[in-house]
Amino acid sequence: MKRISKILITAMALTIAATGVAMATPSTQIWIPSTDVQGFKSLHLGIDNYIRTSNAHSVEAADGTGFRPNVYVLGLTGGILPFEKLQAEIGVDYTVNGINAADSNPLSFNVKVATPEASLFTFSPALAVGAYGMGTKKDLTNANIVYGLAAKTLPVVGRLSAGYYVGNDDVLGDDDDGVLLSWDRTLAEISDKLWVAVDYQGGDNSFGAFSFGASWAFSKNVSVIFGYDIYNEKSLGGDNTFTTQLDINFP
Repeated sequence: MKRISKILITAMALTIAATGVAMATPSTQIWIPSTDVQGFKSLHLGIDNYIRTSNAHSVEAADGTGFRPNVYVLGLTGGILPFEKLQAEIGVDYTVNGINAADSNPLSFNVKVATPEASLFTFSPALAVGAYGMGTKKDLTNANIVYGLAAKTLPVVGRLSAGYYVGNDDVLGDDDDGVLLSWDRTLAEISDKLWVAVDYQGGDNSFGAFSFGASWAFSKNVSVIFGYDIYNEKSLGGDNTFTTQLDINFP
């Protein structure tokens, strides 16, 4: 997941002017977690921007202020298990929300354990369990979302994923759980560098959203996602966001 280092501090300077919803991100599709895991000893740097497309809805923050329009997340994710059939990653994110209390507690953590497809038996799906949004400020950034996912890649169709999550109701409210659904596919007919995805996180809370987007791999280790997020409940999630997500893998 995401460890503070010199490269983190340098990248942070590019995003510190920012502000929206706090989240800590494991390996994801556009918005929801995926069954993917960083390889052993590999390190992933992610710089995610969520830019509001409107400010029509005012979102009330826990500290009595309103959310500012945008959200910026900077994080590191690392693979920690050397096994082929059982993989794991951990990470830490630095999130800028424009909320004084949250920005004073910007770190959130995540963890994931997974098995790849066909690792348990022939045609077995990929399976993953994990947690994210584990912030350090009680009742503000500790969404503490725990989830389970299964995914299967089908010929021509692509990969289909389904799962469920539950979070801290003191942060998410009464509607603190929901489904996780996604479809993603590399469009090899056009280019092996082009990937598309659609995902959905259920629940009328600050994490519930329908998202879609595409990624272009500029090299083996560098890619950028361009996506759009439509929040289920505008009074909690805020207005829709356009997202760019820069992904850099080391080595």
